[in-house]
Amino acid sequence: MGEPAWKGGTTGGGSSLPNRTRYEDDLYTWVQEQVAFLRAGKIDALDLEQIAEELSDVGNAQYNQLESALRVLMMHMLKWDQQPEKRTPSWIFSIREQRRRYARLLKKNPGLKSSLDEARDAAYPNARDWASDETHLPPDEFPPECPYEWDDILNRPFDFDSVKKQRP
Repeated sequence: MGEPAWKGGTTGGGSSLPNRTRYEDDLYTWVQEQVAFLRAGKIDALDLEQIAEELSDVGNAQYNQLESALRVLMMHMLKWDQQPEKRTPSWIFSIREQRRRYARLLKKNPGLKSSLDEARDAAYPNARDWASDETHLPPDEFPPECPYEWDDILNRPFDFDSVKKQRP
């Protein structure tokens, strides 16, 4: 990030701070000011309520990325299981990529491990709907609850030998 927007002043309830930026008006500048206040030890000048909201949002974003990776992964697994005759290499590539994303997220955010079942269970209905849309099969052709154990989701092999050979 660039240079902090705030370069001095006093605290004392924030009334003597020069031109404090409101979060709602300019997020980037607000962040720069908050960082400068933290580094300067100006705790009284911090917008603590909004900082708490932002930190919560960062944590939620990590959870949402986990749920998203699981949703895409399970969608391709459902398609793979329901339409073996239409399997394509791109499904395998997508499964591999989502498994890598899953692993990276957990490596960077080990605290997410306590929410794995919750994320899987939240992602599955959307994965089911998406698989239904992409396969043009009715939703009731897919299991109503997630049929995959964690070992399946993370380790089940998907190989090119089971992809239907397409003629040019």
